[in-house]
This record gives sequence, C-alpha cells and structure tokens, in this order.
Amino acid sequence: MSAQPPGPRPRPRPQPAKPRQPPTPTPQTGSRPVPAHTPVPAHTPAPATARWPDDPLPLALGTAPVPEYGSGSLADLLPTLAAGQGVPNVTAAIPELTPADRNCVFLIDGLGWEQIKAHPAEAPYLTSLLGTSRGSTGRPITAGFPATTATSLASVGTGLPPGAHGLPGYTVRDPATGALMNQLRWQPWTAPHVWQPYPTVFQLADAAGVHTAQVSSPTFRNTPLTQVALSGGTFHGRLTGEDRMDLAAAQLAAADRSLVYTYYSEVDGKGHRFGVDSDAWRGQLMYVDRLVQRLAEQLPPRAALYVTADHGMIDIPFDEESRIDFDEDWELRAGVALLGGEGRARHVYAVPGAEADVLTVWREVIGDRFWVASRDEAVEAGWFGPPGTVEERVYGRIGDVVAAAHADVVITASVKEPHESAMVGMHGSMTPVEQLVPLLEVRS
Repeated sequence: MSAQPPGPRPRPRPQPAKPRQPPTPTPQTGSRPVPAHTPVPAHTPAPATARWPDDPLPLALGTAPVPEYGSGSLADLLPTLAAGQGVPNVTAAIPELTPADRNCVFLIDGLGWEQIKAHPAEAPYLTSLLGTSRGSTGRPITAGFPATTATSLASVGTGLPPGAHGLPGYTVRDPATGALMNQLRWQPWTAPHVWQPYPTVFQLADAAGVHTAQVSSPTFRNTPLTQVALSGGTFHGRLTGEDRMDLAAAQLAAADRSLVYTYYSEVDGKGHRFGVDSDAWRGQLMYVDRLVQRLAEQLPPRAALYVTADHGMIDIPFDEESRIDFDEDWELRAGVALLGGEGRARHVYAVPGAEADVLTVWREVIGDRFWVASRDEAVEAGWFGPPGTVEERVYGRIGDVVAAAHADVVITASVKEPHESAMVGMHGSMTPVEQLVPLLEVRS
C-alpha cells in the first residue's frame, strides 16, 4: 500500500523509580460552547509537567493535512453538479468539473484513491480512469474529517462540512443527554431532522424539477441516516450490484435533467473484516471494477458518471504498539468520562474540570503518533470545516480532546467496543490513505 504514514515508534513509559500519577482535575471556567461566529482564542497549553528524557515531542497540529473544504471535498460534489443543472441555492465549488444535464454519482464505500492506485491488476477499468479524476486533472478529492461513513455520506448529501451538518464522527456525545450517539446505526434514537435540520441537495434538485433518484440496498430505504443525508426524489431498492447499475442508468435516462446516486458497501465490509491486503477484499475490488464498467457502458446521452468513495482504509497489525487499548490504559482513561469516535479518530469527553489535564496527558502519551488537539484548536484549524462554519449546536458534539492518527496505530476499546476493536481494516483520520478519495469521470 503506497503513501502510508510511518510506522509507530516505541511508546515511552516512566521508570519504576518515578511513577507517573493520574492527573488531578483542576477547575475550569468558560466551558460553555462557543458559537461559530465567535472568534475562539488560540489554546494555551497547560504548564508542562515533568517529562522523561526520552519522551518524543508531540506532533505539531499545523502538520495535519486539513481536508479541502470549499474547493475539493466530498461536501462540494453535489452542489457543483446541481448548480450546473440550474438548481437554485447551491454553489459550484469544484472548479475543475464541467456541467452536464444528467449526473450520476456512484459511491463505493471504503475504496480510497490509494487503494485503486495500488491494485491495477484487480481494477483495470478503474485504473484506466485515474487520469479523468477531478475534471481530468488526475488528482483526488478529500473525504473530510473524520473520514468515516456517517460523516462522509452526510457531507455528500447535504453539501455541508461536518461542523455544519452535525455528524462529526462515528460516535459523538449528545449534549442534550450526555450519552454517546452512534450516527451510523442511529443509536440511541434521536429525532433525525432535529439532529440534522438542513435539506439535502437531492431535495433541492427535486424541488427545482430535476429528476432525482437513489438506487441502493433496500436495507437503507428508511434508515435515519438516509433520511437526513440522502433523501429527496425517489428511493429504489435493489439487492444485487448489477441490478443497481442497470436501474441507475435507466433513472439517469428518465428525464432531460437527472441527478442519480447509487451505492455499494461490501468493499468496506471486506476491508474491515479481512483487511485491504486480503484475497476477500481483492475479490470485491474486482467485482466493483466490473460494476463501474457496466454502468459506464449504459450512460445515456449528455450524461456524466462520477465514481467516488467515503474514505480509504488502512490495515492495522494486531500488536501492542499498533493497538493501544483504552480500556486497559489508566493514563488515557484518567479524567475521561466518555470515549467517542473510532480507533483512528477519537472524540474524548473529559470529566468536567479535567479538560486541560486530559489534553496534556493524551499529548504526552500518544502525541508522537496522533495529532492531539483541544476542541477549540481542532475547530480553528478547520478539521470540521472552514473556521466559522462549526455551528453552536454541533460544537458540544465534538470531543473536549480530538485525536487523529498519524502513524499506523489505533486506540481500541476492547471491553466497550469489542466488534470495532477486532477489525483489521480501519479509517477515520487525515492521512492520505484514509482521506484521499477518487472522483473518476466518464461522459457520454
């Protein structure tokens, strides 16, 4: 796999003669969420406590490759296509794309740019299209942070960055209840259009007279995530990939102006279970390569097909250096009330009053392998959207501390997240292998 971040360095531990004590929470003031329009002062780190001579320095936050919000991210795709079809109240944001009367977006879950480049034998058709990506510039676009399905699908469907649509992670704290909310499975139940109140681009296009359709698995017809991210026009459920491709082509040809979305999930599923270096994953890649070609060969006149993904994926070894178990690590647990997000993109919610201490400890313990930021630092750095776009209702959903993996490492939770902790393939962070996604194009 190309362009992966460097491997993990050994994790320093204090010597027995100088045991490190759990942090003592210190009173904090001004912890009320800050509205998006209010300038957030730069974070001043707490005074450094004693460091061991061999402790590596934390990664500088400025080295994190922030997504291309506003010019080349998943959130910019549908507004660009719809604007080219004359839909009002949307703005073309990816300048490299040329308008078409009929647009189809085929999103392949988990198939990042680096995975296509690394497997030309398994994906000959997709490989032949690499030069067409992003308006024939041969460049990818970015998923957004975190690079995870719920966040990315909401960005695709609403045309908004995570800080605006409000799905900023796999699991995040609901400020109204204080409990973690899984935004992929929508557990516990939360009123969908209260959680994400904006109309989708599909709804705007449908209202403007564009023929709009989604073609996906019947399983997703009535899910809350579909309601808040992908609704608008008509949903068509089909079980097989071949049926989806054929119906997507038919829906594309059903009107002079059409906007069609179709989706395939099993590349991601096999990657999580077996890894992107497995025969099972390669088999899915070969299959989806044929699906793309099948759809491309059926495009009606004046049509454009865009093949993209919600994130890439990286395999994480099963060893202590690569998998840090939060449930077994007293240093990382100290002062933490809730652990959200996922292994490579963690939202950390501190016990009230312990926010600064948790930030300090997380930087000391994992800061050489993760970008570790306070909530305000992550917001101001543009992780969740351009500065000023994180809404007050979303601000409290973001962790007091946000940790994004740089090295080939994850923070698991073997007790509370046994299923997720057992996965081989992971994603979520801002490294190229996770963040870069294709925008392959075929025109008729």
